[in-house]
Amino acid sequence: MDLLRKQYVSAPLVIDLDGTLIHSDLLLESGLSFLKLHPLKALTPVRWLAQGKANLKSRLAHMAPLDVSVLPYNEDVLALIRQERQNGRRIILATASHHSYAQRIADHLGVFDQVMATDENTNLSAERKRDALVAEFGMQGFDYAGNSADDLPVWQAARRAYVVNSNGKISRRAHDHGNVESEIKREIKVARTWLKALRVHQWAKNALIFVPLLASHRLLEPQLLLNGLLAFLFFGLCASSVYILNDLLDLEDDRHHATKRRRPFASGAISIQSGLFAFPALLLIGFIGSALLLPWKFGLALAAYYLLTLAYSFWLKRRMAVDVIVLAMLYTSRIIAGTFAFDVKLTFWMLAFSMFIFLSLALVKRYAELREARMKGKSQKTRGRGYYPDDLEMISSLGAASGYLSVMVLALYIQDATTAAMYHYPQLIWLACPLLLFWITRVWMLTHRGLMHDDPVVFAIKDRASLMIGAFFALIFWVAA
Repeated sequence: MDLLRKQYVSAPLVIDLDGTLIHSDLLLESGLSFLKLHPLKALTPVRWLAQGKANLKSRLAHMAPLDVSVLPYNEDVLALIRQERQNGRRIILATASHHSYAQRIADHLGVFDQVMATDENTNLSAERKRDALVAEFGMQGFDYAGNSADDLPVWQAARRAYVVNSNGKISRRAHDHGNVESEIKREIKVARTWLKALRVHQWAKNALIFVPLLASHRLLEPQLLLNGLLAFLFFGLCASSVYILNDLLDLEDDRHHATKRRRPFASGAISIQSGLFAFPALLLIGFIGSALLLPWKFGLALAAYYLLTLAYSFWLKRRMAVDVIVLAMLYTSRIIAGTFAFDVKLTFWMLAFSMFIFLSLALVKRYAELREARMKGKSQKTRGRGYYPDDLEMISSLGAASGYLSVMVLALYIQDATTAAMYHYPQLIWLACPLLLFWITRVWMLTHRGLMHDDPVVFAIKDRASLMIGAFFALIFWVAA
């Protein structure tokens, strides 16, 4: 028994990194980090790859620093490591990721006795990793935990294999070697997780597409209603594509956030590879559908929305004041797209009202983020933004003023001669003004008290008072018409 225990302890436990120790892939993470930092050099990594994968990983490691303290670590694998360390075993980190990343992770966790990783000359994956481990510890002189097809030759050379979060095919091939000690799996509710990643609840914003149709009093025309439903769908697909891309670019920033760190890509619940496939697929479906089934001007509006969102994701979101104005423009672009989908006139009043009300909501969003930072005692500029916690008072002043300006625009709209011609009882619309004043005041008071969701649109969808006010608001316009 003592001899068996000595043999067990003498054989080190070797842990793979990407997909095993962490629910992510550092090559893709570093590539996305490089793209975010150097968007105009997006094709440079292709030139690096032409000189070999080891060269690509080395260049990215130097150009794209990652914060290893917030990576989505696999707690089950960490528990296995800690248990085996208590048993006196050596723990080795062996990874195809670059050595600089691997060493920083080892230093951060403090559970590894040795690090073997890719360097400038050798990409330590698959057969190369197997050969390095056999040379170091001998054939079947180590146990190995991995997750991918590249780990199959390593498992075959190992004494015992631990299969981590592998798909069915890889798991079966690993079991064919006859040395699988155990499997570690992470249970994910796929459909619910993808709905969260696509942020389908955010599609409620696309209801703004119908505003021009409502304002023109043509909601009951079947063809226009069909156009609206198609525009809603295609805009939603485009928006979801943008959300995924934005989440991929903001992995590190999201992981530092109290709630955003639970997003599917930041937490590793959905792989980066899946996101890189999904965002262009959704975008393609959205644009092809709009080109085939809707007026060409709607396609132009959709393209303008997407380009503005890209600019926001790469640059503008980190610019003070510019970011909230762009957010207001992104909301307003849905109304503009609606006028093109229905081929109705875009009015001055509609544009003015939407810009002021949505600027107010964008500032609510920033206020909520900064208030949380201040409550945590932070004073430095918030991650990925152009604001300091000390900006709270100014942001609340600007936001409340913008919201009240939208009420003034609504009041002036009531007095317009064109409005009087469109409604039987235009004076009734005045009742909408105090409702809107109350709602804006309530939103800002709740935000000031720390009771606001970090997305005011999500708050409005879930808040009973907001839904009741919205229903009364719509009823007033219906009766007035």
